[in-house]
Amino acid sequence: MPISSRFAVGIHILTLIEMTKEEGVTSSEFIAASVNTNPAVIRKIMGMLKKAGLIEVHPGIAGAKLAKNLSDITLFDIYKAVDVVQENELFSMHESPLPDCPVGKNIQNTIEPLFTAAQLAMEKVLKNVTIEDVVRDIDRKEQIQ
Repeated sequence: MPISSRFAVGIHILTLIEMTKEEGVTSSEFIAASVNTNPAVIRKIMGMLKKAGLIEVHPGIAGAKLAKNLSDITLFDIYKAVDVVQENELFSMHESPLPDCPVGKNIQNTIEPLFTAAQLAMEKVLKNVTIEDVVRDIDRKEQIQ
């Protein structure tokens, strides 16, 4: 099962909020149109981002703004905010392998440290990329077109 799309949508939301802040059009309906999803989905994810201290939103008032500087919001912050996976559980282990089989008896202890190392490596990458980096890359791509 892939990582929840909430992560990509969370990045989309924060990037869109930043890139449209001058126009002030960051309602859940506007963001939903950009993401191509239902505004209720956007409101749910925005609630998670607010709880994590990444955005400021006020009930009954359309619009949102970033609660931190662009350079202070990492992709890891978003990953954690939207509950993509639990601690060290990116990769699931299969339940109850056959204990009488040499593979079944040892497979979990063999691959679990590899899975943990892979998750930690991915999280390290996410900690080194900020929303500022994402905005800069999108700006660069827009200038090329």
